[in-house]
Amino acid sequence: MQTETAPQFSSAAMKRTSDWIRSQEFPSDITIQVGESTFNLHKLPLASKCGYIRKQVSGANGSRVTHLEIAGMPGDAKAFDLVIKFCYGVNFEITADNVAMLRCAAEHLEMTEECKPGNLIGRAEAYLEEVALASLAGAVTALRSAEELLPASDKVRLIGRCIDAVATMTCGDGGGDDGGLKPVDEYWWVDELTALRIDTFQRVMIAMKARGFKGIAMGTMIMLYAQKSLRRLDMNGRDRKKMEPRQEHEKRVVLETIVSLLPREKNTMSVSFLSMLLRAAIYLDTSLACRLDLEGRMAGQLGQAVLDDLLIPSSSPEGAGATAFDVDAVQRIMAGYLEHEGEATRLDYNTDDDFVSAASPPNDVGPVGRLMESYLAEISSDVNLPVDKFTCLAELIPERARFNEDGMYRAIDIYLKAHPSLSEGERKKVCSVMDCQKLSREACAHAAQNDRLPMQTVVQVLYHEQRRLRLPPSQPPSGAPSYAGGESPALSYRPTPSFNGRDRSAPSSEVSRLQRENDELRMELLQMKMRLRDPSAAPPPQPPLAAAPSGGRSFPPSGKPPLPKKPGGGSGGGGFMKKLGRLNPFVRDPVAAGKVRTKPAKDRRHSIS
Repeated sequence: MQTETAPQFSSAAMKRTSDWIRSQEFPSDITIQVGESTFNLHKLPLASKCGYIRKQVSGANGSRVTHLEIAGMPGDAKAFDLVIKFCYGVNFEITADNVAMLRCAAEHLEMTEECKPGNLIGRAEAYLEEVALASLAGAVTALRSAEELLPASDKVRLIGRCIDAVATMTCGDGGGDDGGLKPVDEYWWVDELTALRIDTFQRVMIAMKARGFKGIAMGTMIMLYAQKSLRRLDMNGRDRKKMEPRQEHEKRVVLETIVSLLPREKNTMSVSFLSMLLRAAIYLDTSLACRLDLEGRMAGQLGQAVLDDLLIPSSSPEGAGATAFDVDAVQRIMAGYLEHEGEATRLDYNTDDDFVSAASPPNDVGPVGRLMESYLAEISSDVNLPVDKFTCLAELIPERARFNEDGMYRAIDIYLKAHPSLSEGERKKVCSVMDCQKLSREACAHAAQNDRLPMQTVVQVLYHEQRRLRLPPSQPPSGAPSYAGGESPALSYRPTPSFNGRDRSAPSSEVSRLQRENDELRMELLQMKMRLRDPSAAPPPQPPLAAAPSGGRSFPPSGKPPLPKKPGGGSGGGGFMKKLGRLNPFVRDPVAAGKVRTKPAKDRRHSIS
């Protein structure tokens, strides 16, 4: 009786198989090693069905072969254990879980019909076609199993056949219709498919898209897959933790593949999800094309964004003047939005009356303008934000989106407060992005006492506020925006609440008159304060007087008589223009151009911010 070393088994089922073989009448004549498991077997039953083993034990030296190692066995020892049972005629059940493993193992061992009719390859193929791939549950289960056997499963075209079956049946199960029987994420197979490897998932998505699966349904599946595969990324600014290089590379491949699968239809993905992908793309240092693709998608849906969607952490290392947020990315997103808007406008307002475009000009320019003003206010406190970046981003906001400049003024005030060392020229450049004519009265009152603003800007604010007070309520000041032929877009927004809590739209004309006089007195008080701050600055020019109804003397709207004019002053001649040239940048006197004040005021004690 031969002495044998005790074999090692990876499962109780394999041990039972070995015990059954040992109980047979004939002793084993070959030892086969598969991975870390050893099997004591007989050559005859194996060689009769396995072409690979027959080649190894046949020939002149075949009788001397007593040990055989099978390398690269798909499914390892677990699959070989089932092969042994098949060769020895032991009954076992073929299921959707093990059919892929049996098919790949049979191919590796060359268990073809030429060796013996009804061999394992034919049996596995029959089960695949008649059972596993005939139902969605079986196809998904077989696909999950086949994925673990790559590349052997691809060699027998098992992955492709499973994917085709899954795509055909899912798109016929309501998943291909955006208004299907129920939300896509409630289908059981979605959870199974979103657990696949990224390369397999990509192939599934391509096959499903070819069969009509698109839009919101496809976007939902991709979003669920991204949440599963990228959920462990720590992208919280510069405190984020670095991963191992191999793991980082795998995540980068996953993300770039996900972005390439995103549907091209607009509004199929939320802006918040696109922002999350962009943050991950910056963190993982994906390709430039990947990041630009995400920025372009966000630009197309910028009207749906909220402030948090734009607060994208910067990838630059801390120090060296790096900003906390990626301002360049937001600048590109805003530029892309303006490009989309111009494109849609050109398509919809073509000169051809019969032309009707599927695109429509975005009506979200107002919300986008307010969003960008909020973003400017949020990043203005960053001490590393240069003046050029601030002004470039502010200038991207189109005029038609800026019905009121209070948001821009708030951003400017925060920026000047966070950058106290700016020169007078830099402060003027920052304030140049604001249109003082569009400030509310409350903002004007605050700006007139703001020590951080350059004197030129304060004078502009007082000048335009005086013009607004002197003119009749129905007449807008010259240069102010007018909306002829329809309601002003600004009317659709709630006005900024006043500092004293009064409603400026009082029905009584007497109350309105008293309020106007009160405002005039307040402006005169602010002018006096300004002259105390800078005695050398002349007061702003008075607006033109209102004409008397009967052709008599002209009086201001307040009803007060005008002050007597100096002799030779004329009616708004050279002296008036010279003063205006020194105080108002919109009317410049070439002689006085070189005398513009360039040093900031030394005594500014009236700021209320």
